[in-house]
Amino acid sequence: MQAQSEVHTVNPKLERIANILRLVSWVSLWLQLGLGAASVLMLIFAISGRSFNQAVTPTPGAPGVVPGVVPGVNYNQETIPGVNISIFWGVCGIIALLFTSYLAFRITRFAKRLRHPDSSLHPKKADVMKVLRIAVIAGFVGMLLTILGGGSGLGVLLSKSIAQPQGVAIYNPTRIIRSLDIFVAMASMTGITAHYVGTAAALGLFNWLHPEL
Repeated sequence: MQAQSEVHTVNPKLERIANILRLVSWVSLWLQLGLGAASVLMLIFAISGRSFNQAVTPTPGAPGVVPGVVPGVNYNQETIPGVNISIFWGVCGIIALLFTSYLAFRITRFAKRLRHPDSSLHPKKADVMKVLRIAVIAGFVGMLLTILGGGSGLGVLLSKSIAQPQGVAIYNPTRIIRSLDIFVAMASMTGITAHYVGTAAALGLFNWLHPEL
């Protein structure tokens, strides 16, 4: 009986480390997934709104053309370049966020193995630190991508706000700040927050675990 109880005894220090790893990783994972889902929805609204705007663009000589707008010019196409770039970087940031979320999930698996009574199943310190290091690097890369997207989106909003005449009716659609422009900028800001959460969690665990394991 004594030998059997010793087999099922887990080192208190390792159990504490495993509990902290599991808690921080799960919190980071769910926050990243929640913020990432919000960012994806905003990008979907922006892309669908862009497609709708292009679908209703008046054709040359069509009735009901807004006065002051040159017929035959697709203004939606003219206003999109900055938004297109922002959407592209936003999608790249979401792909990076999926990767960092997967790494956070891997840390939870390491924590589960660390609590196992059989020490031969415990993960190696080098493996845990490697995953955390990759998560930190991927988080910084993801933040850079979403910052580029956010900068492009804010640049579009700034240029349109400057181009809007004060106290004059706006007939040129290129000067109108549309909801899809705001959705793209907000999606990038949400993505930056998600990457910050994942990077902060991974970096904190990396610094804390280095002397512990």
